[in-house]
Amino acid sequence: MMWKLLAAFAGFTLVMLAILWIFQVVLLDSFYKGIKTRDIETAADTLVKNADSSNLENIVQGIAARNELCVLVLDSQWQVVASADTLPDCRIHKMNSFQLLELYFAAQQNNGTYVERTVNNAGIVITSPNIHIFAPRDEGKESLVLVKLVTMKDGSQRLMLLNSIISPVDATVRTLQIQLLFVSMIMILISLVLSFLLSRRLSRPIAKVNDSAKLLAKGKYDTHFDGGGYREIAELNETLNHTAAELSKVEGLRRELLANISHDLRTPLTMITGYSEMMRDIPGENTPENVQVVIDEASRLTRLVNDLLDLSKLQAGVQELSVVRLNLTDMVNAILLRYAKLTEQDGYQIEVDLAPDIWVDADESKLSQVVYNLINNAINYTGDDKKIFVRLFEKDGEARMEIQDTGIGIPPDKLDMVWDRYYKIDRSHKRAAVGTGLGLSIVKNVLELHHAKYGADSIVGKGSTFWFALPISEPES
Repeated sequence: MMWKLLAAFAGFTLVMLAILWIFQVVLLDSFYKGIKTRDIETAADTLVKNADSSNLENIVQGIAARNELCVLVLDSQWQVVASADTLPDCRIHKMNSFQLLELYFAAQQNNGTYVERTVNNAGIVITSPNIHIFAPRDEGKESLVLVKLVTMKDGSQRLMLLNSIISPVDATVRTLQIQLLFVSMIMILISLVLSFLLSRRLSRPIAKVNDSAKLLAKGKYDTHFDGGGYREIAELNETLNHTAAELSKVEGLRRELLANISHDLRTPLTMITGYSEMMRDIPGENTPENVQVVIDEASRLTRLVNDLLDLSKLQAGVQELSVVRLNLTDMVNAILLRYAKLTEQDGYQIEVDLAPDIWVDADESKLSQVVYNLINNAINYTGDDKKIFVRLFEKDGEARMEIQDTGIGIPPDKLDMVWDRYYKIDRSHKRAAVGTGLGLSIVKNVLELHHAKYGADSIVGKGSTFWFALPISEPES
């Protein structure tokens, strides 16, 4: 980056110097001639306007001094009316009567205005309708003569001649070239120093950010980005610091998830292995009860593996919905019937309030998984009273389902994190009575696949309410 900035500054300086050289050296002659030609034409127009002035002599002297011109005004008798000789080699003041008469007739033939150009003292004329330039051999300077015929108020005519050297003065041109040479060297030196300092200042914070990014890539999530410098760099530092913090958090949650899953996998495997060895080695232990324990633990292990596979598919975006028109009320009732044994054996109280015949368009299998997981979550985290509330009702054209527990609740700053697959409110691992502990992450992904609304409301110490809402559909005919 530093070398690119250095090259950019150097290139910019060279372009600017090239432009200066073109205008100050290459095009200086053309610009000078153009300016002097315009000045002599403007002066001639001023003299024409003041041809009848009694103060013509003073006007002529002033115009000649300001514009470095020679001016000669003659009346019809070829007498000098006004004159100003400011040039060391004025052409018009050295003309004889024949040359003046020649210019007079040329002006008559060109509607009262004539400008001549020649390239040397021999009078070689360059073809041009308006310009005639005298270039003496010894000096090589171009001289412009402008002739105007002016009709006075009394009907008489006056001949006005203006002469100017339109070639730049050699000493001036040489001075400009020398100055430009020094200016070029100074500008190149300044640009090199300035570009070097600026490039270092610009690249230093980026280099620091790059060094910190390399540490982050190696897994050092406590890396702090502090490149300093400009606002964009500061914003990049903030973004990368936030990214590092999130990566550190995700890494910690990932490790915790692995620990939790390892625990959930190890527990049923231990139970299956223990009971199987007991039935193999101890006579009379091959009872239906022990076999049922093995079957239950194998089923639990199967559910855990299936949930992991479902979550992976949902997050990979490869799961597709099979949407049908279904009676959500009947579906929830059928799911709650399966919890009857749990309520009898373990003392859970599930209070149900379902509006009749609420229809929605959804994937029945996946929506059942959502309801199962929300109820399982409520069972896992409800309070000592073991109460769970399940409600289904219509609100603003939507079917809204709520599952409420009476547990410890969730702090407001952590409420949005409960849907994360790595997050767990209860850091001390709690084995689910039903389910695997991945339920809320599956719920989130399934509901987002349905484009459903969902959320959680909680009061610390009083419990939490998880809900989702789907648009109500017309019942099947």
